[in-house]
Amino acid sequence: MPADVSLKVSVIGLGYIGLPTAALIARSGMNVLGIDNNARVVETVNSGRVHIEEVDLDGLVQGVVARGNLRAATQVEASDVFVIAVPTPVAEDRAPDISYVLDAARAVSTVLKAGDTVILESTSPVGTTEAMRDLLAQLRPDLRMPRDGAASPNAADIAIAYCPERVLPGRILVELIDNDRCIGGITPRCARKALSFYRQFVRGQCVTTTSRSAEMVKLIENSFRDVNIAFANELSVIAEGMGIDVWEVIRLANRHPRVNILQPGPGVGGHCIAVDPWFIVHSDPENARMIRMAREVNDGKTDYVVSHASDVIDELPGATIACLGLAFKANIDDFRESPAIKVAHRLAKRYGRRVKLVEPHIRDVPAEFIGTGAELIDLDDALESCDILIVLVDHDIFKSVPVAERLNKIVYDTRGIWPDQPKSSAPAPIRAVS
Repeated sequence: MPADVSLKVSVIGLGYIGLPTAALIARSGMNVLGIDNNARVVETVNSGRVHIEEVDLDGLVQGVVARGNLRAATQVEASDVFVIAVPTPVAEDRAPDISYVLDAARAVSTVLKAGDTVILESTSPVGTTEAMRDLLAQLRPDLRMPRDGAASPNAADIAIAYCPERVLPGRILVELIDNDRCIGGITPRCARKALSFYRQFVRGQCVTTTSRSAEMVKLIENSFRDVNIAFANELSVIAEGMGIDVWEVIRLANRHPRVNILQPGPGVGGHCIAVDPWFIVHSDPENARMIRMAREVNDGKTDYVVSHASDVIDELPGATIACLGLAFKANIDDFRESPAIKVAHRLAKRYGRRVKLVEPHIRDVPAEFIGTGAELIDLDDALESCDILIVLVDHDIFKSVPVAERLNKIVYDTRGIWPDQPKSSAPAPIRAVS
């Protein structure tokens, strides 16, 4: 449906989801204000540039800023629709932290008016949208907030809904438009009002439900992925102990028409899969046994990789080690909860200057490595000067390295990108492990 260009939309949080969302809404013709508490991010966006790496995002932002459809600020302004896309981390005790969501709601409350729509997109524990509604009701008693089951649900002044993203980094701009959306309203009227907003820039099917159901949908999507990755990671440990090539076993097992085992790695990263299952565990720890175990298996795989990498390194005192990749997945610059970072950092703390970091998506050594002596080098230098190659991320550039350039190297491949690595390339007693 054609966009209502008279709408003013505020997107709160200009991170990996907020900025692409704001830019796509602006492209539809609506007037969009992006809010972020980082003044540098605001300045970057207002200059038509981006602070994150995502395919085609730079050109899109440049265009909508030049046309005047997108601008950024550190303070909220009166709008018709507020989209909240702020972080929802877990605390040290694995309890969900929704303080950023509530802070955003407090900011919105200062400019809220009758007829506005507030949509939460941040991945959140069940009940967060209602908690946000209750806070707004407390801060703005002059406005009638929606109440599920109220005698007159159409009497509310404000519509409140929950609509999580479900996108893949590297394809965010495509999937924000083409993927189906699950829209949960505090009341059916809230859901319908949010639905009419999303239909203006989303081509995928938009399905309405309750806010609590929509919150749970997002959590189980990520938990499903986490459980299946845990199965693959557990298989990799078992296979290694038996001297079996896990990559070959999975490839052959997947020839079964009803089997689709995922690929193992050094753990699970990203703000979603590595975090969101804990929201379910925290809500019902007695019954979320498999979900908890999957999280423990995937976190434990990182410890396993560090241990095995250390065994390989200790066989060659003085050898130089290249950790290939730091991002949480291939071909992106997102390092949130990255198991590769955790592995490399622990190795750098133990082996110091012997550790070299190879990550094509950054220019400087990450802050956590400062003081360890670890140095950032490019792939060519690593292939020329390093004795041990530890593959932590399956970036395309790493996959392109031919066998000849890996000869006479010790290889620990946690991603299975070099299945043709000669087992005889490592001097005895070390063998290349995968």
